[in-house]
Amino acid sequence: KPLQLCLKFQEGKNQKLKAQINRDYENSSLPSSMTINHKKITNNREKTDKKPGGQPGHKGHSRRKLVPTETFDIDPPKEYLNDSDYKKTGKTITKQKVDLHVYVSVTEYRTPEFRKKNGQRVHAKFPEGVVNDVNYGASVKTFSFLLNNHCNVSIDKVRGFLSELTEGKLQISKGMINGLSKEFSKRTEAEQKKSFSDLLLSPVMNTDFTNGKLNGKNVQVAICATPDIAMYFARDHKGHKGIENTPVEDYQGILVHDHDRTFYKYGDNHQECLVHVLRYLKDSMENEPSLNWNKKIRSHIQQMIHYRNKLNSGELPDKNIVSDFEMEYLKILELAKDEYEYEPPSKYYKEGFNLYKRLKKYKDNHLLFLHDIRVPTNNNLSERLARSFKRKQRQVMSFRSFDSMSYFCNSMSIISLLTSQNKNLYNGVKHIFD
Repeated sequence: KPLQLCLKFQEGKNQKLKAQINRDYENSSLPSSMTINHKKITNNREKTDKKPGGQPGHKGHSRRKLVPTETFDIDPPKEYLNDSDYKKTGKTITKQKVDLHVYVSVTEYRTPEFRKKNGQRVHAKFPEGVVNDVNYGASVKTFSFLLNNHCNVSIDKVRGFLSELTEGKLQISKGMINGLSKEFSKRTEAEQKKSFSDLLLSPVMNTDFTNGKLNGKNVQVAICATPDIAMYFARDHKGHKGIENTPVEDYQGILVHDHDRTFYKYGDNHQECLVHVLRYLKDSMENEPSLNWNKKIRSHIQQMIHYRNKLNSGELPDKNIVSDFEMEYLKILELAKDEYEYEPPSKYYKEGFNLYKRLKKYKDNHLLFLHDIRVPTNNNLSERLARSFKRKQRQVMSFRSFDSMSYFCNSMSIISLLTSQNKNLYNGVKHIFD
């Protein structure tokens, strides 16, 4: 008997270690960037004898020609003109060479200075924005701002690149580039307030938290988004403190999230991200291969998502089909109950059992998408937006002040808004700096 207990203990310990080792972005909430051994993506295409490239009969897509800024006519060789074997076809062959030229444009304003009898020196008023001896225009600010905050290029590299691009004429200070987020944030306060109000009025909103670093300390960024609007909020902590002064605090619509139970205190209804559920079910299948409920419910959820995705725009789900889906969902959970009663979960691996209880308790929040066509089946929108912040976080390593992190979050919100409106991002940012 002691030997059997020892073996059972080792089996449970091995199961726990195996589950930890095999955990990756496909069966857990771990991001793909944290996975050491990425699985090779298999090529499922059948090999043929066709040559690479466009096939015979396929319409080619050449590079789009631009409006020429200057034109050169090449004279035909004399042998073509003097030989009767050559006849003009009436067609002109044109080929273009496209270059990009960068030059420094400096506008200097001059005005005479006057001195009053009391010794005061005065002069005419300069145009708005021309305050210092040397002032940078909107194009310089926009280029530097987007390189640093959208392309995630370090401040030193932005300075060096602009200097080399202009043959040393532009020597911008670090402080000037670092202060662009603050200036951009201050200039877009009205747009930020409108986005905040629009999120509050939206019927469905995605939300999530992602980690950040501030002077080596862990902080959080709250994300609130719809397909058209996204806002980032720098916060010290998650939970209710992190939700304060975000649209979630007073929101009355449907929240889509990743089972952060804090969000259940807000909003009118909730939809949980099913992508995460499918990953956790795969983890259960790998670590509890003797059970059947995890395989069945995973296939069933995929079938429900497939049905929902096939619906045309504006088409409502069939009530009878939805009812059948729900009955099957509950039937599979009953199977899970029976299987766990027959084979209780190991104390070393309870993730599958905990997921079963979660699917049962929050059933309405996993299947809301079947009843409301506006509700997405996942929280991928927030996940994508979080990755945008992560890319910047990886470049800066750690923000130096909470204010600089807040200004960056405000800037990201407006950049996302301009992008969702399909506007030219450079021109949109330049207009704000102007």
